[in-house]
Amino acid sequence: MSAKAKQARLDRKFDKIRRLEESGELKKRKQGNRALRKMLNNRLAVIGGAIFLLILLCCIFAPLITSYSPTTVDMKNILRTPSTEHLFGTDKLGRDVFSRVLYGGRMSISIGFGSALGCAAIGVLLGCYSGYRGGRFDQLMVRISEIFMSIPQLILVLMLVSILGQSARNIVIIFIICGWGSCFRMARSQVLSIREEEYVQSLKVFGLNPFVICYKHILPNALSPIVVNVTLSTAMFILEEAALSFLGLGVPLEMPTWGNILNAAQDMYTLENNWWLWLPTGIVVSLFVMSINFLGDGIRDTTDPTQQG
Repeated sequence: MSAKAKQARLDRKFDKIRRLEESGELKKRKQGNRALRKMLNNRLAVIGGAIFLLILLCCIFAPLITSYSPTTVDMKNILRTPSTEHLFGTDKLGRDVFSRVLYGGRMSISIGFGSALGCAAIGVLLGCYSGYRGGRFDQLMVRISEIFMSIPQLILVLMLVSILGQSARNIVIIFIICGWGSCFRMARSQVLSIREEEYVQSLKVFGLNPFVICYKHILPNALSPIVVNVTLSTAMFILEEAALSFLGLGVPLEMPTWGNILNAAQDMYTLENNWWLWLPTGIVVSLFVMSINFLGDGIRDTTDPTQQG
């Protein structure tokens, strides 16, 4: 290649870099690459993400992994210890524990993720507008959120279960009622700080609709901590569902969930002699919740401007 051809090639590269810098695209790419590198350098976040994906995919593709039904009763195989035929053994009704863990994960993860999304939707919509508008409306919404956050969850569960009956839908409704307040306060606090920025004041001067300013221009800049809150709330709701189902107050016992599987280990004899009924499920629940927390911490460290070094 001649010297002129090399020079022309370099000129084209420099022109391309200059165009990217002028458009701001180069800065975005650098920030994205930096965030990705920081995420990959966080070993706990990477390990958490791998465990999260592994358990999630196993639950989604449960029919391809196990041939046993989670609800089929087999009285000939009651309380079988773990083996090559039944990886996690069988329970008191002869049901395969491994298949119940996989299918139960579907329901538990759906309840946790659905509850977290419901809390985020209500909390963000109300919190953003409340923080932006201020005044009496803001004071009223803050008091309402405090009322809902102060309701004892166990009492609310007992009340709704007695009225509506036990179901996964009722559990999600209860979690949303009790949990939207924290997301509301987080969204409100973010908007309270962002609404004083110069670009927001300029938008007000131009006479834009308050809803457009709030949800189109302010909300995208406040999403990072809200996303982290959704991940951590998912882990919290999964644990709460497991605890309620373990006590017999959650999803009906005939429906496989992680909490219902652990419900079989309430007596001391089972804890001491039938360890496969609770230990594998407890390990899966613990690993999944820890992986979500590690992943949420990694996302927070990557997206939070105050954590940037």
